[in-house]
Amino acid sequence: MSEELAGLTVGLIGAGNISRIHAASWKAVGARVLVYSLEGAEELAEQYGLEVVQSLDGVLAEAEFVDIVTPSATHKEIALAAIAAGRNVICEKPLTLTAADSHEVIDAAAAAGVQLYPAHVVRFFPAYKAAYDAIQAGRIGEVAVARFYRQASSPAGAGWYRDVAHSGGVIMDLMVHDLDQARWLCGEVTTVYAVQNPPTVDGISPVNVAAHVTLTHESGAISHCRATWGATGTTFQTGFSVAGSTGVLKFTSDGGTGYKEELQNGGAAGDLLIPESSLGESPYLTQLREFAIGLRGGAQPRVLGTDGATAVYLAEAARASMESGQPIDMKTFVSTGAVA
Repeated sequence: MSEELAGLTVGLIGAGNISRIHAASWKAVGARVLVYSLEGAEELAEQYGLEVVQSLDGVLAEAEFVDIVTPSATHKEIALAAIAAGRNVICEKPLTLTAADSHEVIDAAAAAGVQLYPAHVVRFFPAYKAAYDAIQAGRIGEVAVARFYRQASSPAGAGWYRDVAHSGGVIMDLMVHDLDQARWLCGEVTTVYAVQNPPTVDGISPVNVAAHVTLTHESGAISHCRATWGATGTTFQTGFSVAGSTGVLKFTSDGGTGYKEELQNGGAAGDLLIPESSLGESPYLTQLREFAIGLRGGAQPRVLGTDGATAVYLAEAARASMESGQPIDMKTFVSTGAVA
């Protein structure tokens, strides 16, 4: 463990798929990890050398801060409980399922004097960070048109993902990464237009579904995001193309770069397998270390609570656009607080 993180005790809340990469990352930085979950805690603890705690209050009493990796619909309640206990919070994306709820959590954290970081891990992936740095350095001039895509084997065949009131659907659950990237790389958003096929019916997402969202940015740039929950066995792929006035940045995860993230060998069950990267350490490890250093008074991380809320706001606007068939003006759009 680095000196700046010595004696770190983390409370991991949840024991689902993404908890494994979080647990491995915390152990890699030498943290003591307490885990609480309604199910799966014992198995996770045995696999990664964690300590099982029997209640949320028990974790909050002992942990320096919490890392929330539970299903999306529970994020708000758990985050507010942690904040009320005076604990700093790291929370998996989406921060909550509505922007109104996200701002309620942010306001509570500010009032309590605690910090809140949403885990938008794509900002820590080397290719996306390199694109951000290149754009900030002016290497491609003024950004004009950007495209982002993300596809995965659909998790909606089982569990809570099909219920949009619990997952937010494919845009809130999967595309939210690229909505954040579009804003990070292209600037603040002025309008949002979205379509999805097949449509969500009675709050239930299709198992196999694709969504397209077009964003207009304050700079005049236009970006397009595509997210797909594909048939069982669909390889996880992601990529982008960002065209500027003097150059183009491109990346695709299946382009033989040595950096891949895949759903395979049990993808139908939702098991997430992330092989080691030949380009360096896991971006999840990079992310959590940066958060922990920030929580201990170090440099501010590259993603803040307001970024998480804005990504949710854009996803919520996309849903409103699908319902109305019209573009949404972000200057006047108000979060209703209704999930589905």
